[in-house]
Amino acid sequence: MTMRPRVLLAMDPATFALQFGPEELTRLAGLATLGDPIVVSGLDAVDPARLAETEVLITSWGCPPITAAQLNAAPRLRTVLHAAGSVRSLVPPDLHDRGVQVATAATMNAVPVAEYTLAAIILAGKRVLPLAQVGREQPVGWQNSFATRTLSNLGRTIGIVGFSTIGRKVLDLLRVLDTGSVLVADPFADPDLVRAAGAELLPLPEVLGRAEILSLHAPLLPSTHHLIGGAELALLPDGATLINTARGGIVDSAALLAECASGRLDAILDVTDPEPLPAGHPLLALPNVTVTPHLAGSLGSETRRLSHFALDGLAAYVAGEPLPGAVTPEASELSA
Repeated sequence: MTMRPRVLLAMDPATFALQFGPEELTRLAGLATLGDPIVVSGLDAVDPARLAETEVLITSWGCPPITAAQLNAAPRLRTVLHAAGSVRSLVPPDLHDRGVQVATAATMNAVPVAEYTLAAIILAGKRVLPLAQVGREQPVGWQNSFATRTLSNLGRTIGIVGFSTIGRKVLDLLRVLDTGSVLVADPFADPDLVRAAGAELLPLPEVLGRAEILSLHAPLLPSTHHLIGGAELALLPDGATLINTARGGIVDSAALLAECASGRLDAILDVTDPEPLPAGHPLLALPNVTVTPHLAGSLGSETRRLSHFALDGLAAYVAGEPLPGAVTPEASELSA
């Protein structure tokens, strides 16, 4: 490691403009030796001599997956700092075996997703989104068109699927509510850690059978594809709301459509399968289903949290300190 390592940024130009303003670029220049251009859209566009000298790679959205051939052409690469979320599709599985550290700003990206989830949980408790449509369609006497006694955020049983970075942040934010039981389903979670987070770890069927509001925060893996299918949705209590900010493929869309079309369940979906839903998809027409265009994650000024985190990682690397947000090989296999 050198005192001012040679650093290359790889990401979509629009992402770079969003995440790196004058403040961030000044800090970057104080920590690194930079080339021209500072940022590239992918490693294939980099001069071979420059790539061979690169010690630290800062990536974000829009960077194509890093290939073995590119790593072979970068023998001095020691660290990849990802100013976004999951690195699962970005780096090859053997990156750690090459002696390259990987760190991600996923903990920072978890903040707005958890905030969105908390807002969705609060709105779901009083069925705000579907009843807003009732108010528009029945401006006179609309308050008599539903049972207000079932609308409440006091004592609700909340189910969380996935004790992930985002799932843990949601549990932290839920402390502001007077909830009832908060239940977690995750086969890899430590019961003591879940308990310390204010929740109870239970098998998925038990969580589903009790959750009045269910929020999904599991990664999409072969083992979690359609984790929530028809049989699982049938376990949810009548009137429950499903919230998905994770990945659309975790839920069987056809089964969810059937449950929501019957009026038994509500849904708030920031991700879908397919994504986006095609025009005219029946889920889009249901008054008790709200679909947002994958906006729960970091947007606008929120993305600066991610670049600041990556720069903190660069500063740690220069100082010879542990990287914040370091990703182990085991963790990368279980991330979204």
